[in-house]
Amino acid sequence: MKRKIELDRGKKKVPLILMAIGVALALALLIVRLNIVAILCVLYCCILSAVFIIALIAKQKVYAPMVYGFAAALAGVAAYYIIWGADAGFGAFSSGLAGYSSAENSLFTGEGNFGTRLLGNILLALPCSLCLWGLFFVARKSFKKEGAKKALSGLLSVLLTGCCVFYVFTMNLRSKPNTERLWEGHDDYLSNVDKTATADSPNVLFILMDDLGWGDVSLNGAIYDTPNIDSIGENGLNFENFYSSYSVCSPARFAAMTGRYPYRGYADNVMYPTINTLSPFASTRVFNAIEMGANADGMLGDEVTVAETFQAAGYSTGLFGKWHLGDYGEYLPTNQGFDYFYGSHHVNDMTPFYHVREENGEYTIVHGTDALKDQSNATKWIHEELSAWITEQAQSDQPFFACYTSPWPHAPVYAGDDFDGVSGMGTYVDCMTEFDTYLGELFDTMDELGVLDNTIIVFTSDNGPALEGSVAELRGGKYLAYEGGQKVPFMIRWDNAGGALGQAGDTREQAATLVDLYPTLVELCGITGQGGTVDNYLPADRMIDGKSMAPLLRDDTVIHTEDSPILHMKREDIKAIQYTVSADSVKEQYPDYDYAILQDNAFITFKYFDRIQNDNSAFFDKYRSNWLHILTDDSGENYNRTTVYPEIAGEMHDKLDEIQRDFRENRRGVLTGEQLSGQAEEMADTTAGTASESGTEAGTEAQ
Repeated sequence: MKRKIELDRGKKKVPLILMAIGVALALALLIVRLNIVAILCVLYCCILSAVFIIALIAKQKVYAPMVYGFAAALAGVAAYYIIWGADAGFGAFSSGLAGYSSAENSLFTGEGNFGTRLLGNILLALPCSLCLWGLFFVARKSFKKEGAKKALSGLLSVLLTGCCVFYVFTMNLRSKPNTERLWEGHDDYLSNVDKTATADSPNVLFILMDDLGWGDVSLNGAIYDTPNIDSIGENGLNFENFYSSYSVCSPARFAAMTGRYPYRGYADNVMYPTINTLSPFASTRVFNAIEMGANADGMLGDEVTVAETFQAAGYSTGLFGKWHLGDYGEYLPTNQGFDYFYGSHHVNDMTPFYHVREENGEYTIVHGTDALKDQSNATKWIHEELSAWITEQAQSDQPFFACYTSPWPHAPVYAGDDFDGVSGMGTYVDCMTEFDTYLGELFDTMDELGVLDNTIIVFTSDNGPALEGSVAELRGGKYLAYEGGQKVPFMIRWDNAGGALGQAGDTREQAATLVDLYPTLVELCGITGQGGTVDNYLPADRMIDGKSMAPLLRDDTVIHTEDSPILHMKREDIKAIQYTVSADSVKEQYPDYDYAILQDNAFITFKYFDRIQNDNSAFFDKYRSNWLHILTDDSGENYNRTTVYPEIAGEMHDKLDEIQRDFRENRRGVLTGEQLSGQAEEMADTTAGTASESGTEAGTEAQ
């Protein structure tokens, strides 16, 4: 007698275990509220759908507990994204790009609401739900023809598996960040920034390159010419030792925007597009949730950015080029302090890649993915937008804060038709030659408009080179905590600076890093808060890791001592710590040492690695542990000095552990009441010190 398809409601061990897993996953998702758990729930459903097929073939049964487990997991995912999903119009459920490209109709685009999330997630889960219900219904009903029942059960089980796979590729993985939010401090700070901007306030042009090595500008010894880039250092200052605050794109940009190390904002790795709804392995939609943690899909909106500070102070703010800190909602650049944005939300080797114009959190694509398969016009388009915007601002009484974030020379590199082949050194140098030429045109335009002299121009890179490019004598490259990965060019020019930048054409030997940029620009531009009672006004509710470079700019003063070290991080770990001490203090600690390094230098810069992978691919399995370098005479990190200075290595090891522990205990860097008092005292001391220095300078001039 042939066996019949039946619904087994019994309490068999394996089906009960599978049901328990589904219920547990659903509960875990609703409790911990993390995207990664939602992904596990859907993978569970995919596996269980395959088990349904196996059970039908092997046992001719549909096990009711397994149905309940599947239903629980699927319902948990739907409920999670209905309640805690990131707001999006219904368009986000069919095309992520359409969901956020405009806010003209809140039901289909823009922010959306609870209703759009409810409808969207119900429709996404509907195919799986119908197949599951159909399988359950067919199994519990009697059929006159058992063959028809078997065929229908088999078809529904196969469809269920297919719907689960489809759900993986189309589910909306955007959800609200699940971490401590700092909105109250964010809003309070910005409301207390004084409107200090006047027609006489200095403008700011911050130029950030992508993957440009320390040795890739001729002022630092490049074998090709970059005269217009060099002009920034020749008419201002050139740094010998400036560091990105991370060795890959997104985290470094986070550091520049916030003055904080990227760990504090769940920005420890490259951010991927969230808008590709049908991609193999859904790679661009899953990576952020896994890599960044806390469901962060970009730079959290409650971070205070340098653009927001300048915007609150009365500056016009614009961003031109590459953003790479998020592509929807609170993560968009015009929701992070920029009045206007032209460029790409993502990096140029990701899909999709497009250029947009964006204002007030709404954007339209002006050059789509197909148009940018050949990116040879990118430099020209970005230059034209930036030049036109600066021209517009120069005709007003409002100063501007402009970020020129070039996508170059990140691979794949392109050069415009007029520059292709001009260098004889390949597309990389052609691309840099084109950028430098357009930069010269921009400076000429600014000069004609009368704004060049009163513009603070900063030039640097987000990290070292990857496939091509020069790190000079340094070790390593992009994505490594060695010097080649994080030591980058840095130049600053301000013709109207007075004595703020020392002597034009000078170099600065002391070290600084990208988190220092925010507090530096706030001080140079005289931004105050709370009715003029606080100078150099910065957020007070959170840790600002950067130090103002103003003393360093004036006279090469050391700013990164043991109390404020430079950190070299990778993922969520501090790989190295670096700070400068006086040579005399080292002599006191080692009175018997008469080494040239101690006799020939007033200050010594130490860098200590706790543990880092070897940069030699032939010995990829080897690690450098407990390594101490003196960068003052060994910028190539060639020799381990731990055996010579064991006490210093031990002190730096303990300092690294202390900072790592503090980071993990206070991920967002929220300041306690005691820390707030300490920061207020430090700000008061800084203000008093600045006033004292100004008075001394005035007295000297009077004499």
